[in-house]
Amino acid sequence: MTFTNFHMETDADGIATLTWDMPDRSMNVFTQEVMDEISQALDAIVADEAIKAVVFASGKAGSFTGGADLKMLSGMFAEFAALKQQNHQQAVQSLFDNAGRMGALWRRVETCGKPFVAAINGTCMGGGFELALACHGRVATPDAKMGLPEVKVGIFPGAGGTQRLSRMVDTQNALQILLKGETLSAAKAQKLKLVDDVVAPEELITRAKALLKAGLSPVKAWDEKGFRLPSGPVYSPAGAQVWPAVASLYRKETYDNYPGARAIVKCVYEGLLLPIDAALRVEQRYFTEVLQTPEAPAMVRSLFVSMQELGKGARRPADIAPQKIRHVAVVGAGFMGAGIAYVAAKAGLKVTLLDRDLAAAEKGKAQAVGIVEALAAKGRAKAEDVAALAAAISAETDYASLATTDLVVEAVFENKDVKAAVIEQAAAVMKADAIFASNTSTIPITSLAKHFPDPQRFIGIHFFSPVDRMMLTEVILGEDTGNLALAVALDFVRAIRKTPIVVNDTRGFYANRCVLRYMSEAYNMLVEGVPPAMIENAAKAAGMPVGPLALNDEVAIDLSKKIMQATMADLGEKSVDSRHFQLVSDLVSAGRTGRKGGKGFYDYPEKPARKHLWAGLKDLFPQQDPDKVDFKELQQRFLVTMALEAARTMEEGVVTDPREADVGSILGFGFAPYTGGTISYIDTMGTAEFVALCEKLAARYGPQFKPTALLRQMAASDETFYQRFAAAA
Repeated sequence: MTFTNFHMETDADGIATLTWDMPDRSMNVFTQEVMDEISQALDAIVADEAIKAVVFASGKAGSFTGGADLKMLSGMFAEFAALKQQNHQQAVQSLFDNAGRMGALWRRVETCGKPFVAAINGTCMGGGFELALACHGRVATPDAKMGLPEVKVGIFPGAGGTQRLSRMVDTQNALQILLKGETLSAAKAQKLKLVDDVVAPEELITRAKALLKAGLSPVKAWDEKGFRLPSGPVYSPAGAQVWPAVASLYRKETYDNYPGARAIVKCVYEGLLLPIDAALRVEQRYFTEVLQTPEAPAMVRSLFVSMQELGKGARRPADIAPQKIRHVAVVGAGFMGAGIAYVAAKAGLKVTLLDRDLAAAEKGKAQAVGIVEALAAKGRAKAEDVAALAAAISAETDYASLATTDLVVEAVFENKDVKAAVIEQAAAVMKADAIFASNTSTIPITSLAKHFPDPQRFIGIHFFSPVDRMMLTEVILGEDTGNLALAVALDFVRAIRKTPIVVNDTRGFYANRCVLRYMSEAYNMLVEGVPPAMIENAAKAAGMPVGPLALNDEVAIDLSKKIMQATMADLGEKSVDSRHFQLVSDLVSAGRTGRKGGKGFYDYPEKPARKHLWAGLKDLFPQQDPDKVDFKELQQRFLVTMALEAARTMEEGVVTDPREADVGSILGFGFAPYTGGTISYIDTMGTAEFVALCEKLAARYGPQFKPTALLRQMAASDETFYQRFAAAA
């Protein structure tokens, strides 16, 4: 039998090696064609008496599979939406059948009567790990990474993952892996007995065959009579301890905002009460339900499809050849500069870290090296990684050291005059074709580019703190930024493995404009007398990872004051709410500058005590009766104010692609991921309903909620942002 994506060889012992190697793909992924061929291969294996056992392997170096193909997932949602218009019941049945196809294949693997061993040679995610769990044995290389990350993109492992995992490891571990979408190292997987052996890559197939020759049973444990669950029956003293805690933790962590996570808990609980085939049917039904929720397609689109498209350079100029960036300079060795130096050096680039004196530059280098040293202390990096990173970064004070760099990133104090001086000194020594990027978080790029001799080579690359952990970068185009600068910026961002969004120039760009609205609405609530704890809890219940007051402490309250002062200086005193300015001014005057100063909206006692809201905060304004505050409306105010600001940026042409608004909002400031992002939040609700909600909030709380002209126009025609800006997306 001839396949496009597989080839199969059978040795003298009757062991067939089915090797997955998709042509023209760097990584194997599941497509309809791949599943067709797996089904055909299973037919051939079962029919061929000469085949006694099977090794399922990958022909890709360092990778078994990355999971499902983007187009297949998007196609399922599109097909369901189209069929639903004609016959809802048939659409659901079709979705149910499609959702169960992969699970049915893996059930055939484990019940075909011949033992299978998965030879995992690196990345093995999603449906690939579900296949591996269905095999009767698993062998992995030391660098293998396995997991079921589906919950992170709005769905859950629906091809048997919830049922097999919870029958192979104890309930607590299974739920943690499933609900966190945790990636397992080969060592941890072996410790959990999810992998039978870990061997060098060159020994992988040999060891897999040895496992089969040793008499591996073709019958899974749960298909044997007398099978016992790792944690015992659900209805047992042990189960009585586990499940109430699971329910409590689930609510605390998710606020019940994520249908995929909710379904995981239900699948495991109900599935463990049933035989495996009935349990798999339960899983398939829940998977079909989750696929019909508004959250699933929104999250899949933003956190899977769009994120990958943007990461691969969806906004990169097509007429510019890939730029080879070898040497990067970072001017400013403070916290941000050191973080940028770290990610650049980690990507294998030569880095010059420059500051006004050697002590500051060396301190920044030490901070960068300290990041990898901390990883090494946890066993997540090697001593040679520390040495390599230290060797890649050169601490300097002389601007002449920038003469050979391909890209200079300025990361100095957020002050126009300070930045102007740095730009002019760097420009004097840079190569004629080198690109200059500013890491400013609020100052318009066009105004800074005036200090550079060639504005076409000037661009903004806005990193988020902490740089080593935050995945987003905003690439900001000034009025005169050229395509070469954009290409270099995007090639650099891709090299350091961040996700870029490209925005046009404006004060605060995109992410900070939305974040400032988030904190501003919290100020409004404080002034209204909403209890501070309700403010924080409402934000987290709405899906935000951090409350606005805690976030302001992290950003620094004195920085908020400086941003307000800069805004008033440029746009006039009425551009900032005087009550807000008075609030932050009073806090700063009292020494409450945020976490860095040990006190802000919160107090930060020495460990092991935990931070807590400052008791005096409630005394600043007359307090409302908590029972009379509409908690749901507080949640709406936070989400609406940020989504409305995102809509304004699109109307103004700051953001031109809704994918970037959505991805940027989730990665940049944690906008409720279950919504799919700020723009998906509006589109899913419906523009007309969103405008009505804005008008209701504007009538109660002020003009900051007034819907824009574009929103009103779109509401009248029932148009979505993804429809209107379809060409960009």
